[in-house]
Amino acid sequence: MILRKFNIKNLHKLFSYKKRTETFKKKKSNFLSFYYTILSSSLLVLFFYFLPTFSNFIDKNFHKSEVVQNNSKSDFNKVLEGKEIKKEYQENEELNVKNLYDDIIDIQDIPSDVVRLSAPILEELFKDTKYNLQKIRKNKIVKPVIISLLPNEIKKIENTKKRKNLFIQIVLPLILEENERIKIDRTKLFSILNKNINTDVEKRWIKKKFKQYGVVNKDLSTLKIRMDMVPVSLAIAQSAKETGWGTSRFALEGNALFGQWTWEGEGIKPLGADNNSKHKVMKFKVLKASVRAYIRNLNTHRSYKSFRRVRAEQRDNFQKFNSLELANHLDKYAETGKEYVKILKQIIKQNLLTDFDDAKILPTTTQLKSSI
Repeated sequence: MILRKFNIKNLHKLFSYKKRTETFKKKKSNFLSFYYTILSSSLLVLFFYFLPTFSNFIDKNFHKSEVVQNNSKSDFNKVLEGKEIKKEYQENEELNVKNLYDDIIDIQDIPSDVVRLSAPILEELFKDTKYNLQKIRKNKIVKPVIISLLPNEIKKIENTKKRKNLFIQIVLPLILEENERIKIDRTKLFSILNKNINTDVEKRWIKKKFKQYGVVNKDLSTLKIRMDMVPVSLAIAQSAKETGWGTSRFALEGNALFGQWTWEGEGIKPLGADNNSKHKVMKFKVLKASVRAYIRNLNTHRSYKSFRRVRAEQRDNFQKFNSLELANHLDKYAETGKEYVKILKQIIKQNLLTDFDDAKILPTTTQLKSSI
């Protein structure tokens, strides 16, 4: 009797234990199922969270750029192997003249009440601001004194040296300012080209520059050759030659510093020109527009292709420009050809204009400050 009770009691405990065990296993199974669900959901959320970052990493490090082809690594390997790197300065012969001068037209849209300062007032202004060419030849720093119009009295200044100095003081900041603007653009261009992936803003900027420099077929090689500066000494010499040191009718009436021709639009017809002749000298509202149009002309017209090629070679080989050598490639700028080149060289040498080639204009904006 006692044994029977014992067995029944033990069986009851046994079944009770199994039931608890099954319940525990069931709870454990449910807990694990819930745990795995939470874990898989978390991993899925993390995956989609980091997917854009991972995708950008793959694009940046393994995909080719849509805009750029950088050969620096292969060039470096060639140098290590003792091979010669052949640099070809070729640009597309085609020129898209549409939009070529849009930014120059913007300069033209200025108030018509621009003040023409007299020569005595300009001389006093330069004196008060300590804007002195002698100092500039030594310290190479030019103050940003921007003059919009030439003084009418400049042609009445009998002292040749005084007249030349006044003319240089007027055009020097204008040339330096335009060159600095191009320098900023070149820095931005090469910064973009050194990236594997470019933003939409950068792509739109390059597209705009293709238009400004008349580049067709998105030819980056052509853009790099055309988007460059003109030696200051050469620009001063050409403006001096074309305007008689600021005394010509085209310079005083049309702010034309470089005698560029036009067959349409506003311009000044040369005196004594053939009645059948349709060309005029381009007319500008301010001197700044004339400087930009001149540099854009040298940087785009097919007549100055050899000028741009030699300029690119000088930049790569010497890191600076030789205006006397570059002048040899401007024989097509005037009808007198080689004689014109000879006169340019004389002006540069006699007036020591190369002293201004490495001059820098003081910055007026944060962007300019960062470039100097």
